[in-house]
Amino acid sequence: MIALDGVTLRHPTLPGAPNDAGVLALDGIDLRVAPKERVVLLGANGCGKSTLLKILDGLLIPGAGDYRFQGEAVTQASLRQRDFSRRFRAQVALLFQHPEAMLFHPTVLEEIAFGPKQLGMEGPEDRARAWAAHMGLSKHLETPPYLLSGGEKQRLALAALLAVEPQLLLLDEPTAHLDPRATGWLVDFLADLDITLVVATHVLSLAPELGSRAIILGEDHRIAFDGPLEAALADLDLLVAANLAHTHRHRHGDSVHRHFHVHDWD
Repeated sequence: MIALDGVTLRHPTLPGAPNDAGVLALDGIDLRVAPKERVVLLGANGCGKSTLLKILDGLLIPGAGDYRFQGEAVTQASLRQRDFSRRFRAQVALLFQHPEAMLFHPTVLEEIAFGPKQLGMEGPEDRARAWAAHMGLSKHLETPPYLLSGGEKQRLALAALLAVEPQLLLLDEPTAHLDPRATGWLVDFLADLDITLVVATHVLSLAPELGSRAIILGEDHRIAFDGPLEAALADLDLLVAANLAHTHRHRHGDSVHRHFHVHDWD
């Protein structure tokens, strides 16, 4: 489903700067993801996780290298082609870390119906009502999204994405603003989805609930590990090198010694 070859991207420091100028975000990424795989994307802040998800969603175009989705090149030119763009936007969906960035319609109903309308799907409002019911949002159909709680906004953003029936769902720190109850709901919900998932998270204790394959991005913006999640979480040297674990001093009575600790935060 996903094929990246030598993908490199620099964020320009000035408008119109060339591709070889700017701040390095990803460097020579090679990646394959098969249909129905569940991949957990791990790495310290600033390593390029969000950038990689935006490339997979076609929001950013690599400065070097190639991205193919289901065998078709994803480029500025292909995304300008109406047929390809409509097909790609229906098949690939990205849930931002901050769901407020995705919500801009006056009511919950209009928010969920927007994608199906844009893609010319039949019965967009019927789809919206069905997904609202599925997400427990039926009583909020006429409510402005900004009045919803954080967990409800997350469910609304997911409903708006899933209403177009994507084949690939990308999630950027999906539990970052959720309380424990909402986090539990999200994990259960994702477990029931029969689509390809790529989930970026800092929460190492949650990672095994989200997928079985780990991709770890190092602070050099390259892939430091690609393999079974259990093996990644058991390799303390790997986690320390990727800045996902650290050591610090502990005092126990009169003695002081050092322990490894994994980073586990939202």
